[in-house]
Amino acid sequence: MIIASLTTIGEVSFDQAVSGLEAIERVTLAPVDLVMLDLNMPDVHGLEVLRFIRGHGALRDLPVVVLTTRGDDDSRAAALREGATLYLTKPFAPASVVAQVRPLLAATRT
Repeated sequence: MIIASLTTIGEVSFDQAVSGLEAIERVTLAPVDLVMLDLNMPDVHGLEVLRFIRGHGALRDLPVVVLTTRGDDDSRAAALREGATLYLTKPFAPASVVAQVRPLLAATRT
């Protein structure tokens, strides 16, 4: 659903990771413009992935959008404290996600 929503932006390609460890591997091996991250991931929690990204010099400024079912204030505060660019919750309105992600992608291309 997320990929289908974001394809409306145009000229965007996608890659998926099925676990936190795979996400870390993918962002370090190939350049990416933005990461959509769930907090609930197998093997490595989403916050750990976020900490890795923010602690890795080359990735430090990479936009990270957390999109998760965790709508509680503690989860939101933790993700933003760790450096999430945006914190969105599921279920989500596709048009709203596109509207919030589009400027982040535009900024990485300038």
